[in-house]
Amino acid sequence: MSSLRYTEEFKRDAVAQVTDRGYSVKEVSNRLGISTKSLYDWKTVYHKPEPERQHEAA
Repeated sequence: MSSLRYTEEFKRDAVAQVTDRGYSVKEVSNRLGISTKSLYDWKTVYHKPEPERQHEAA
């Protein structure tokens, strides 16, 4: 499979399933067909307060 580019919305939703809805990283990664490493990486980026994310993007 070629490397896929996931949308911001997809990544945020995947992270929210872990952080807001209480699912495990393994469960979400299996259901969505992504690696646990990707989900942990996205969690590091997307589970921060909005002003902090904007500062990093600048």
